[in-house]
Amino acid sequence: MTAQSPDNSTWMSGNEAIALGAYEAGVAVASGYPGTPSTEIMEYLSAYDTVYTEWAPNEKVGLEVAIGASFAGGRALATMKHVGLNVAADPLFTASYTGGRGGIVVLTADDPDMHSSQNEQDNRNYALAAKIPMLEPSDPAEAKEFLKRAFELGEELDSPVLLRITTRIAHVKGVVGRGDVLPPAEKPEIEKHPEKFVMLPAMARRRRVYVEERMAKCRELAETADFNVIEDGDKKRGFITSGVSYLYVKEAFPEATVLKLGMCWPLPEQKIRDFAASVEQLFVVEELDPFLETQIKAMGIDCHGKDLIPAIGELNTAVVRKSIDPERAPKELFEPVELPPRPPNMCPGCPHRGIFFTLSRMKVFVSGDIGCYTLGFLPPLNALDSTVCMGASIPMAHGMVKAMGDGSHDRVVSVIGDSTFVHSGITGLINSVYNGSAATLIILDNRITAMTGQQPNPASGSTIRGEAAQELDLEALCRACGVKHVRILDPHDVPECRKVIREEVERDEMSVIIAQAPCVLLPEMKLRKPVTHYTNIDNCVGCTSCIRLGCPAISWTPFEEGEAEARGYKKSQKGYSRIDEVLCNDCGQCASLCKFNAITRGEPK
Repeated sequence: MTAQSPDNSTWMSGNEAIALGAYEAGVAVASGYPGTPSTEIMEYLSAYDTVYTEWAPNEKVGLEVAIGASFAGGRALATMKHVGLNVAADPLFTASYTGGRGGIVVLTADDPDMHSSQNEQDNRNYALAAKIPMLEPSDPAEAKEFLKRAFELGEELDSPVLLRITTRIAHVKGVVGRGDVLPPAEKPEIEKHPEKFVMLPAMARRRRVYVEERMAKCRELAETADFNVIEDGDKKRGFITSGVSYLYVKEAFPEATVLKLGMCWPLPEQKIRDFAASVEQLFVVEELDPFLETQIKAMGIDCHGKDLIPAIGELNTAVVRKSIDPERAPKELFEPVELPPRPPNMCPGCPHRGIFFTLSRMKVFVSGDIGCYTLGFLPPLNALDSTVCMGASIPMAHGMVKAMGDGSHDRVVSVIGDSTFVHSGITGLINSVYNGSAATLIILDNRITAMTGQQPNPASGSTIRGEAAQELDLEALCRACGVKHVRILDPHDVPECRKVIREEVERDEMSVIIAQAPCVLLPEMKLRKPVTHYTNIDNCVGCTSCIRLGCPAISWTPFEEGEAEARGYKKSQKGYSRIDEVLCNDCGQCASLCKFNAITRGEPK
């Protein structure tokens, strides 16, 4: 819930504000794929009954749904994180030619410093390449207003509009004013415009000319649009900036003259020239790529940018001040306190742990994917050998087998989550079967998109609003793709995992193992009767098999000098394992490994 003040303003995160903006803008359809930092936009938006919202299988599908809604005359929003726009690039570049009838806004959430991402790409480059306008807000209030303005701009120019936020904008809180809600539009209906919507070469060539005419019009608009604002101040230093970097500049150099670019593509060339001429020194402050700097220097304007400002990671006020004026850099208030490391880990009771424990003890290359299970890379499991992008694990395993030749299939295993398999893994499986791969695929089916916060997917049996939906049958789907050998197992039964995986990697044709157990964070799992495992210390021989699972609920207690003999243990035993009953989620993986009846299910005695 958000706090509401008497003047109708609200304390909101950027993601909440964008959802409110979509509601106020009269969006008819919103489709997206969960990915930090953008996930919460769709979750907040699903609470507004007048907006149809859905989780799509991937970002390409989400944008195509939005384009279809626009063709029918409705305003449409597609949301994704920065790497998701790579997946959606195909329809984006052609939608630049077609335009639509209702406005199309594509929300891209970049992740400087890679808080939850595998790369640090700067999606402003997509606006340039796709020849479409891009807006970039600097705080939650602007995020809401810019979204609404993006629909107006897109409909005026007959163009999709990119709205770029970053992790800091998505998650920071600010005061956001509520505005008028657009009255319901006429019901969207079919209108046929094949010359505009059918991109055969002949029609596409004509629309290509329109794209250039539209961008010329957009450049003129950029010169006068109130997105781009000059804030007068001391002329010794002038700053050109956009997005959250604007706030850092204002905090670091509050006295300076600033050109704030709310529309970061196309750029207002004449306004930039006039601004540059009015200051003694010009600085361009932006996160990641020298996007603005490159364009400004191409205008023949001398400026400082990445020669001073870091091109890697997030900026902040201190970094900006220190980069430009080291003498004014703030001094440390106190010596940094060294905190104990807290590496990420799979949850106690995570069904992925048993699979990775087994794989770590096999001489196989494990081709990984994007999800919670990427944590299988970390010690003590050390079970993951590659991770590139969503859906890549299966084609990469196929490529390795083909490169190494006959007999190599028993050395390569790919793993992928249920949501990621639906996102972009199915086509990789089809390719592997079609081209005669013999690698083994393990689908880690925990019934949910866990990494981004337990969002449902087509295999979960529910929609974004919790309504019942057709549940995708992963076993039947794999068989329909041509896989003859499909086995389902309980990943908590570690000995059974070992047996099944060893059998399947020996096959000389493609096989699939579906490791099926729900995520322990699902509500139905949290509401289970709290029965846990505990350690019968008298039976523990200190073999550390359970410790090697890496479960946060299991710890090692070393014996003090003489304690082993006093307890009647072998002198060589170094200690014993202990289970924290509060953390234990009753998965039973440790018990399935213990050969000494030292781990017992029930209440400790």
